[in-house]
Amino acid sequence: MRLWSIKILLFFSILFLIINYPIYTLAQEQPNVQILLDGYPVTFDVAPIIKDGRTLVPFRAIAEALGVLIEWDDKTRTITATDGKNNIKLQIGNKVAYLNNDEIFLDVPPQIVNDRTLIPIRFFSEAFNCKVDWDPSTYSVKITSPVKEMSILGFYALGDSKTSSWTNLFGKSYPEYAPGNTDVISWVELGWYSADSDGNLLTKSRTGWQRPDGWEKVLEAAGQYKIKTEMVVHVADADLTITNLLSSRDAMEKLSKAISEEAKFYDGVNLDFEGLGLNETGDALSITKQRFTEFVKLLRNDLDKSKTLTLSLHAPNSAYKGYDYRSLGEVADKIIVMAYDYGTKPEPEKLVVQAIEQALKDVPKKKLILGISVPSETPESVAVKIGLAKRYGLNGIALWRLGLITDEMWNVLRNTVSAQR
Repeated sequence: MRLWSIKILLFFSILFLIINYPIYTLAQEQPNVQILLDGYPVTFDVAPIIKDGRTLVPFRAIAEALGVLIEWDDKTRTITATDGKNNIKLQIGNKVAYLNNDEIFLDVPPQIVNDRTLIPIRFFSEAFNCKVDWDPSTYSVKITSPVKEMSILGFYALGDSKTSSWTNLFGKSYPEYAPGNTDVISWVELGWYSADSDGNLLTKSRTGWQRPDGWEKVLEAAGQYKIKTEMVVHVADADLTITNLLSSRDAMEKLSKAISEEAKFYDGVNLDFEGLGLNETGDALSITKQRFTEFVKLLRNDLDKSKTLTLSLHAPNSAYKGYDYRSLGEVADKIIVMAYDYGTKPEPEKLVVQAIEQALKDVPKKKLILGISVPSETPESVAVKIGLAKRYGLNGIALWRLGLITDEMWNVLRNTVSAQR
């Protein structure tokens, strides 16, 4: 009886293995494939697969990540896609694809898996001038997007001989200048101003923000290389300077007039009012948001219409909640999302993504600039942050600060973006 029981058990064990063999085989044939675009994963609702040595991915997700416009024809089961320069056409089950009307023969055709259309990732990416690498050790497809033109802002602040903004940008010691790294920068954000609670515009502050002697030379050199300039007015609210300023209509009007007058030397103004809303909730927080928005509107009205108005704001997922992104986005020309100071280095990519996505709910992407704190990053992590700005179609990036950007980081910038003039 015992022998008979063993035989029955053995029979069902073998039967179980036979029935489930295709599942085991499929699992072995389909390892977890990761798609990295500019160093950050692309997420899919259906997992990528490997077919005859080629990786296929859901076309819609990869197209959106690359900023490619796509169309699906259900009758012919045909995909068309364009980035404005190149056009491709693929058909389910057809190994013949078209790139700008030229026939391209695919090793593996597009196919439908779990109600999703999967396409060959290499053909699709390379058609839009991406570099594609396969890492067999990690089963990763690494895609590097092409160089993209965008606004590149560099904060210019006082440093020392080793962290000189002048030398880092112009390649020589002050007052001499050369092209240096000027080809990479669109705008210089000049951190030279502050303000007090009475509405006085200051060229020296206790926090170190001050306008240097010979400041006109910086404007002259920037102009030689067609770099635009914005005066930065930086104020912190740790001692309630901003709170007190915003509590007085007279003080706000006085400061707005002073900034507008000083702006005649520059192409625009960058307001960097930091620390609002840290310990406020409810009505108090609403009042803070309203008063800051009121000041920004006042400044926009006083400022010459030819001047740009940029706001440097704490990220919406930071501890500082005193900024009404939606209302401010309607007034400002650009908003720098300071997606940093999260507590770890490099800055955590998931929180940066969260900051971008939250900001995009209230502000058009054409107005958003991703702030990158250089001291918190490595050349590799800078490349990832730039890639995120490109993936979400943002207006550009802002680098804190000139003087701290290493040669390796400058090389990353040149290989990933070009300065929009």
